[in-house]
Amino acid sequence: MNPRAAVLGSPIDHSLSPVIHRAAYAHLGLDWNYDRVELQPDRFAGFVAGLDDSWRGLSVTMPLKEVAAGAGVPDDDVLLTGAANTVVLGDEPHVHNTDIPGLIDALASAGVERVRVATIIGNGATARSALVAAVRFGAGLVEVQGRDVGRVRALHDWAEQRLPVEVQPRSLGAPLDPASELLVSTVPSAALEGRLDVLDIELCPALRAVCDVIYDPWPTPLAARAASAGLTVVNGLDLLVHQARHQVRLMTGHDVPAGVLLSAVREELNARDAS
Repeated sequence: MNPRAAVLGSPIDHSLSPVIHRAAYAHLGLDWNYDRVELQPDRFAGFVAGLDDSWRGLSVTMPLKEVAAGAGVPDDDVLLTGAANTVVLGDEPHVHNTDIPGLIDALASAGVERVRVATIIGNGATARSALVAAVRFGAGLVEVQGRDVGRVRALHDWAEQRLPVEVQPRSLGAPLDPASELLVSTVPSAALEGRLDVLDIELCPALRAVCDVIYDPWPTPLAARAASAGLTVVNGLDLLVHQARHQVRLMTGHDVPAGVLLSAVREELNARDAS
């Protein structure tokens, strides 16, 4: 039986992970299968336990990243964040968080080198990964904005206990810290409706780059404003492709150029738009 892998999550119907991973297999000359599986957290452990020896790995998206963290031997970033997006199967499962190196690679590819102050919008698993990435770019101060005050405070407490960083909790849509050099949004575009004028990225003198993890539809209102202001814009496709490159390497042992995967996913999105 051919080696198998899949992306798990809910909702999952429109996931681009199969396009990306299948493009990687074609580039590498691997006869692997990669599918989508709709799955809720309460079924995750049973699903993994029922897999046979043909399975090599799992990509994990929301709402499964926290439960996946306990599905095998964790890497350092899973231990740090309590979230995993990759399960590598074998004699003993190993779990990884490739969102962090994926975001670092995506930002670095766009020319981001060093950041002293950053702003992150959101308070979930992706926001935690973004906060770690910002610290690894050198940020000593990170402003975190979110709608749920309790979750923002929990993220603040976690970060200040685990990372060499000062975190400023703020309500969602508060004026951007004027010293912020990087803005990462991890929330749906609808969450920022009516708040972009208050955020006022055009009047933030230090801001150099904006990353919006949304990729469809694109550009988001936030990305459009950032581009109009002449800022470097990193979109969710960049993050998706770079974190998937790390997944492919972990599952197959081989590297794939980001350009190969970006071309495949853009072709798929163009086909969806045309249909």
